[in-house]
Amino acid sequence: MKEHYVSDKKLFVFSAPSGCGKTSLAQALIESRDDVVIATSHTTRAMRPGEHDAVDYYFVGTQIFEGMIARGEFLEYARVFDNLYGTSIVAAEDLMAKGHHVILDIDWQGARQVREHYPDVVSVFIVPPSIEALEQRLRDRGQDDEATIARRMQGAKNELSHQDEYDHIIVNDDFDSALAELGKLLD
Repeated sequence: MKEHYVSDKKLFVFSAPSGCGKTSLAQALIESRDDVVIATSHTTRAMRPGEHDAVDYYFVGTQIFEGMIARGEFLEYARVFDNLYGTSIVAAEDLMAKGHHVILDIDWQGARQVREHYPDVVSVFIVPPSIEALEQRLRDRGQDDEATIARRMQGAKNELSHQDEYDHIIVNDDFDSALAELGKLLD
C-alpha cells in the first residue's frame, strides 16, 4: 500500500451515536492541546443555527458532493440520515504534514473506509453509559422532534453494534474522565 503522507502525527477516528458527546470531547481535546485539530468535513445537510460554513462543515449541494466522490477526493464518505458526509484526503494529509494529530469525527461507515486507506489509524468509539442515558441526552439538547429522536435512537442501536470494530471504546459517563482517556491515546 502506498504511504499517503510523511509525518509523526497520528490520524484518529472518533465515532459515536448522536448525543454521546463525541464532538464535545474532540473540541475539548483540541482546546487543551496545540498539536490536535479536527478535520472539517463536507456535508449536504442543512446548516443548523449557530453553525458556520468552512468551520463546522463545508456545506455543499448534493451535485457538488457527488462530483467530489467521482473524482476520488474523499478519504471517506457516507450517507447518514439522508445526507452525505465526507472528509477530504488533501485536507487531512495537509494537517498532518503541518504537525497536527488529526481527528476525524465520523460514523462507522466512514471509519471502515479510513482503515482501508490508513491501516495505522487509531479508532475510538465513544459510548453512553446506557441507552436510556443517551435518549435523555438527545431530549435535553432540545434540537429534535419526537420522530427525529426515535430515528436517532434506532440509528444509535445500529451504530453501537459496530463498536467492536474499533481499537478503543470509551464510556462517556463522566466527561472529564473520558477526556483524560482520549488524551492518553495521543501520547
